[in-house]
Amino acid sequence: MRIETLMKQISFVFQDNFLFADTIANNIRLGAPDTPLESVIAAARVAQAHEFISALSEGYSTRVGERGVFLSGGQRQRITIARALLQDRPILVLDEATAFADPEGEAALIKALAAAMRGRTVIMVAHRLSMVTQADVILLFSDGQLRESGSHGQLLAQGGLYQRLWQRYQQAQQWAPGGTQEEAVQNERH
Repeated sequence: MRIETLMKQISFVFQDNFLFADTIANNIRLGAPDTPLESVIAAARVAQAHEFISALSEGYSTRVGERGVFLSGGQRQRITIARALLQDRPILVLDEATAFADPEGEAALIKALAAAMRGRTVIMVAHRLSMVTQADVILLFSDGQLRESGSHGQLLAQGGLYQRLWQRYQQAQQWAPGGTQEEAVQNERH
């Protein structure tokens, strides 16, 4: 298979977003400049980007600045997800796609990624364990070596490195300044 043929089968959403000093619509259309605005809007809706784009003074005609400097990290990610959806390719590569998500946009970003993954083969590089729990197969690499593989449930049952990472992740989710959330609730009652 020629590389050009292969590349037409793959969409990418990288940690570092590639946005250009152009309009939001043209950034979503990248690689498909003749795409009608209705299709751009449909992709933005699925990517959870339409609401914030519509709130901008010029909507889809808003210029984003070089590398999208006028947008938050989560907004830039959702635009690149909309681009990947518009390309409608069977393979989707997500390389740390939530790395720069702002806290308020993370839930929308996760919802957008779930929509982008439907019906596609997805290769996901992620450090946030919450992003991989629904994967059919998780490959855990450490120090450049494949250490474990399996589904989330299988890896937890193995009791290895993944389980220890998951336990730490769960503990971190319970953390609150000055102690655990449970301790904070108890302190509020007294």
